[in-house]
Amino acid sequence: MDLMGMEAFLAIVQTRSLTKAAELLHLSQSTVSYRLQVLEREMGATLIERRKGVQTINLTPIGESFVALAQRWSMLKREVEILQSRGPQISLTIGAADSLNVYVLPPLYRAISQQYPAMRLQIRTQHTLESYESIERKEIDVAFVKLERVVSSIIVKPFYVDEMVLVRLRTEERTPTDVISPLELDCRNQLYFNWGPSYQMWHDRWWDTYSPPNLQIDAAALIFSLMWDPQQWAIVPRSIANALAQIDKFVVQHLSDPPPPRVCYQLTPKHSDSVKASALDTLNRLVQSIYLSGNT
Repeated sequence: MDLMGMEAFLAIVQTRSLTKAAELLHLSQSTVSYRLQVLEREMGATLIERRKGVQTINLTPIGESFVALAQRWSMLKREVEILQSRGPQISLTIGAADSLNVYVLPPLYRAISQQYPAMRLQIRTQHTLESYESIERKEIDVAFVKLERVVSSIIVKPFYVDEMVLVRLRTEERTPTDVISPLELDCRNQLYFNWGPSYQMWHDRWWDTYSPPNLQIDAAALIFSLMWDPQQWAIVPRSIANALAQIDKFVVQHLSDPPPPRVCYQLTPKHSDSVKASALDTLNRLVQSIYLSGNT
């Protein structure tokens, strides 16, 4: 299909005049007329009625029908030009648990944006099991989750180990260097969040399962807004404590017998096309440098 002819045709449709179409395209009227004739020969039909002495033009029935097709071509041409101007681009769709997206992964997203500006990111907040399913269905390219599962089509590997720490309101007697025994903590004053099976097993070793905490929550950020009594305490991953524990209000301490650290996992499909594989190699290098080389 003659591209210059379609451009001339659309200019004529827009201006309803050969003369004005020529001015719009910065061409001579004869050139616009010639390009239209080439397009009509290719179409095998007359698109515009020509009548002597009549300044404005009218479309033939075929010309009327051809307008929509030519406009779609024009939009497609513009999209191709935009794509060419941007240069080659790689996109990655990432799924991650909410707490990881908020407290752990921002350094990774920032590094990708700064070091690889041509890479387009789409970030989805998902539950762990949802991320596994999305990887299997090839709806996302990589995921970061808080639970390890064995799935034949997915590579699962640790990418971040988050130690668990004690958070309490700051008092004159409490310092970050204190090491606290779980025996010093009254379970009834705990702001309890279930960090997973291994954490629950550790918790059950120290406190009676039949005397649950008075306050149980399902969002980690609530810990810091609901802690108002010096007797209250909570156990959280270090990444969340670093993000939310205000220095003048809270103190972050170690336990003499801490819970197992929270291990976070990266999921990738075992088989990817060459373009995605290259993007994932780039992402893996950044994950290695940020999270696995002591640079957090």
